[in-house]
Amino acid sequence: MTAGLWKIILQGVGVTLQLLVYSALLAAVMSFVAGAARTHRSRLVRFVAGLYTEVFRGTSALVMIFWVFFVLPVAFGWQLVPMWAGTLALGLTYGAYGAEIVRGALAAVDPAQREGGIALGFTPWQRLRLILLPQAVPEMIPSFCNLLIELLKGTALVSITGMGDLAFSGNLVRLALQQSAQIYGYLLLIYFVIAFLLTRGMRGLERRLKAEVAR
Repeated sequence: MTAGLWKIILQGVGVTLQLLVYSALLAAVMSFVAGAARTHRSRLVRFVAGLYTEVFRGTSALVMIFWVFFVLPVAFGWQLVPMWAGTLALGLTYGAYGAEIVRGALAAVDPAQREGGIALGFTPWQRLRLILLPQAVPEMIPSFCNLLIELLKGTALVSITGMGDLAFSGNLVRLALQQSAQIYGYLLLIYFVIAFLLTRGMRGLERRLKAEVAR
């Protein structure tokens, strides 16, 4: 490939990483908010969090991107640029999966720890922040690592909106060169390298958090 075509691919990598960061941040926020809400003592709070989780976990991310990008402008007059449409659709969808990870990890904390916080007079927020999350977060990391890799692969779905991510850029180069095997081979390799680096980073974070809990 020429330098110009490689530049298109590299620009696509940059867009994919940008989308990954934005949607991962939104997914993380939704995961912890909805996951903690699933354990709330209020039935209404649990219902709302459960409704969000079931709706976004039970729908297709691809259809959600279609809905946000193509339906919202017609129905409500809100036209989002492809980056923010993709961020919203992917962040909310994968956040619903993450909410179950958070809920499960919080529920797995020894009940005696929660009771100890109550005995000390901690508020529910203090118990969550000072007792439950420090013990639950390290246990969430492996599952969140898998979810992050799935989110990375899910970013390719936004190419349907015409956003110049890695998948879209690779397809442009394929059309220019008419070399499907070579170009898609490069794309697979690039996705693998990004996923490998993310996995190593998350494993390092897991070891660090577990060491802090042990102290």
